[in-house]
Amino acid sequence: MDNYITILTERPFGRWFVNSLLLSALTVLLTMLVAVPAAYVFSRMRFVGRKRTLYILLVLNAFPAILSMFAIYRIIKTLNLLNSYMGLVFIYAGSMAIFVFWNMKGYFDSIPEAIEDAARIDGVNDRQLITKIVMPLARPSIIISSVLVVIYVWNEYIFSTVFLSGAEKNTLAVALYSLQATDYTRNWPLFSAAAILTTLPVLILFFLVQKYMVSGLSSGGVKG
Repeated sequence: MDNYITILTERPFGRWFVNSLLLSALTVLLTMLVAVPAAYVFSRMRFVGRKRTLYILLVLNAFPAILSMFAIYRIIKTLNLLNSYMGLVFIYAGSMAIFVFWNMKGYFDSIPEAIEDAARIDGVNDRQLITKIVMPLARPSIIISSVLVVIYVWNEYIFSTVFLSGAEKNTLAVALYSLQATDYTRNWPLFSAAAILTTLPVLILFFLVQKYMVSGLSSGGVKG
């Protein structure tokens, strides 16, 4: 237990935890606000350029974000967002939005349009249709997509190392690496305690939403 006490009292573990939690929450919020409405539009509407846009999004989904590191760095620097949480949030959201888009589009495709047509016949307007019918039906996929975004941000190391500087802005992934960075500062018992504490929130989150895992992933994956 001494290692747990040390990591919680002698190291700024709380600050690292808050940094990762803030980045995760903001990324989930921005990603879902962009990807979910876009997925519904592409699932239900037909318009000029729809298929071409889907092909472009498919290619972008397969393109590793790490290969565009230099271009992303230039853009973030131009926007004066270096060493800021919002710059990192934009990068994370851009990386995960396409994945969430495809997963959500597949789930919306699995929802019969007859349900929406029946609701419109009963006098439901567009806002009520989205908030009271479509979103509740898509809840499993929304929850699972959000969890996957959280896990990605929680464990991400490369972008947070490049775009954030200063020990006070370290995320948990960067802080864990700093605990065993060199042979002179390496402390495996302390590192193990920190790793377990870092993993616990994700495990708890997983157990809370595990009942949505099968329906949320399978429907989106099959139809997508």
